[in-house]
Amino acid sequence: MALDQATLAFLQAGAEAAGPNALPMWKMTPADARAAAAALNAGFGSGPAMHATEEHRLTGWDGGTFRIRVHVPTPAPHSVFVYLHGGGWVLGDLEGYDTLGRQLADKSGAAVVLVEYRKAPEHRFPAAVEDAWTALQWAADNAKRLAGPGAPLFVGGDSAGGNLSAVMALRAKERGGPAIARQFLIHPVTDADFSRGSYADPANQALLTGEFMEWFWNHYVPDSQHRTHPEASPLRAADLTGLAPAFVVTAEHDVLRDEGEDYAERLLRAGNDVEFHRWPGQMHGFFSMVNLLPASADVMDLVAGAVHDDVADALDARLAALHADA
Repeated sequence: MALDQATLAFLQAGAEAAGPNALPMWKMTPADARAAAAALNAGFGSGPAMHATEEHRLTGWDGGTFRIRVHVPTPAPHSVFVYLHGGGWVLGDLEGYDTLGRQLADKSGAAVVLVEYRKAPEHRFPAAVEDAWTALQWAADNAKRLAGPGAPLFVGGDSAGGNLSAVMALRAKERGGPAIARQFLIHPVTDADFSRGSYADPANQALLTGEFMEWFWNHYVPDSQHRTHPEASPLRAADLTGLAPAFVVTAEHDVLRDEGEDYAERLLRAGNDVEFHRWPGQMHGFFSMVNLLPASADVMDLVAGAVHDDVADALDARLAALHADA
């Protein structure tokens, strides 16, 4: 299936607005690329109103600080969802993902913790991993306050945020917690390998190209020897057993499609619970295009439904345990 009509119209409008002499983002400086990406923010709208929104500044592993924003959709949310945004570890911020965070909170019923982890090249690997870990621990420590006793904790993200979410699930297993109810990996980066077939397919060269992906990796992990570390490329992890259940979505026309699907397959072969979807007619980044691409809303509904199902299952388990103790 070719790219759907909404995506083609979006790409055409973007090309016309940029003009014939526009540089591809992978030829820009990080500062210029960030400015170009931020130009999309106005198209996302403001998102649903929240019962409450909190802003916090957390201290990272090295003494530096970063922001988180917590969207609480109702007086009594039932879970906490840590969301790690995409942008190749170089782009993206709270403002660009605020509408997505609000929609996720509104539809899932979870208190959503948006994490503005620090970016490369100013803060290279493993800074984003460590900031994500600090935020996940903060969410676990505050889950009772935000969502009540026994509230399930979810982690998820798109693209580079999907990469970081997979790494959080690996760390949580290795370090004995916090317990993660499910990891949501939306068109994730899982490996620094540009030789897979999805990189070469001419149908996949839309917003994210092989050159752009190399640009991201060069800023995030410039030493290629470090790119095989499982906290950079989780597909390289030797042991994927015993991880949180996974919800994996890939895009049909995405240079990252094959590595995302390879990761889902490895998770499944390792005995993990995996729900997998390849979304037809979509390019990389479609999930973050809230209110711009209809497929984003479709996947958001699916993610929210999975959260509701997991919360119901957790409640049933707690009730069964209470009855067994009675």
